Amino acid sequence: MRYYLFLDECGDQNLSNFSPEFPIFTLSGVIVSDEQYRNIEKQVNILKTHFWNDKKVILHSRDIRKCQNGFEVLFDLEKKSLFYQELNEILSENDYTIVACSILKDKYIRKYGKLSDVYAISLSFIMERTVFLLDREQKSLGDNIELHIIAERRGKKEDKALLDYYNELLDRGTYFVDEKRLKKYFKSFQFKDKRDNVVGLQISDLVAYPITRYVLDRDAVNLSFEIIKDKIYTQNDRMHGLKIHPRED
Repeated sequence: MRYYLFLDECGDQNLSNFSPEFPIFTLSGVIVSDEQYRNIEKQVNILKTHFWNDKKVILHSRDIRKCQNGFEVLFDLEKKSLFYQELNEILSENDYTIVACSILKDKYIRKYGKLSDVYAISLSFIMERTVFLLDREQKSLGDNIELHIIAERRGKKEDKALLDYYNELLDRGTYFVDEKRLKKYFKSFQFKDKRDNVVGLQISDLVAYPITRYVLDRDAVNLSFEIIKDKIYTQNDRMHGLKIHPRED
């Protein structure tokens, strides 16, 4: 049985120069079976056709929020309300799981310095939690599961470094998961451009921002997070699929 892990981020990886108003990096992963992904893909294309008459529109969280770069139609409040209603139904009613890692830059720098690759650190956590989830899925399904990672392309240097780190993890394992368990599930890692219009990457982008806002201020009104919070991987009634690093006091 084939599963996908779609990866996208909110915020940048820069630890040397970042805005004090947004001192965070979040890597979000959306885990979904091939069968369920086809359903989501179909529904997203229906939504795009409904509002733009064009399945090639790329859903991008920042552009949607600011009604820019093709999303100016959302300045019409009636259309905006309908759009969010349809999008929220897709996000809330389909079967997928979120695993994410948020790096709090100020605390991270004080504890570890500025030389780390926060994307790679986040990937390690996401891969561990994905293994835990797929162990549970395989027990209930009784099928062999293979998982394929799809990440948004960032640049040749960055992509090569990440792929090298991924292969290193497969060779040595992580602190909690040995290499045999990783290799049991993880079968490929590929990069896609935003213009490739990969719906899974768009879903990962859409969930990354509300997760990031939640981590920054849990008491703030965050309706988008309420839509997706039940999709975050849970274990023993804990939100096990959201790592905040360093751990908050």
